[in-house]
Amino acid sequence: MNLIPNADSPHHNNTSGATSMAATSTGAAASSSSSSSIAPSLSRYESQKRRDWNTFGQYLRNHRPPLSLSQCSSSHVLEFLRYLDQFGKTKIHTHLCPFFGNSNPPAPCPCPLRQAWGSLDALIGRLRAAYEENGGKPESNPFGL
Repeated sequence: MNLIPNADSPHHNNTSGATSMAATSTGAAASSSSSSSIAPSLSRYESQKRRDWNTFGQYLRNHRPPLSLSQCSSSHVLEFLRYLDQFGKTKIHTHLCPFFGNSNPPAPCPCPLRQAWGSLDALIGRLRAAYEENGGKPESNPFGL
């Protein structure tokens, strides 16, 4: 769930992105020529889906009491999304804020940063796919049908 800042994230403010990208592709080329037993690199989507799934699994393990995947319901998914919301980067002005409705406020305000709707929508899509890829039945998918 790479909604928590991560250096691998395309949303992470990485000023040396070109350098790290070049190092990654150079390293990948070197490792693939030296060993053919290494699995092919995953696409950005597949890597993100794996990270999201692992983060959700960690949430289930850290839940009190811990939850198994079969015990997970849509209410647990909502609880997980509420937890992730605190790591958002989108300013949500309250109705009482003098900058409410202003997309470019002239000064800072104490309004919270939250997850963007599109980020949450994409996350749910990745988790829906990962659930079924990890043995979950489509009819019991807590991330939707």
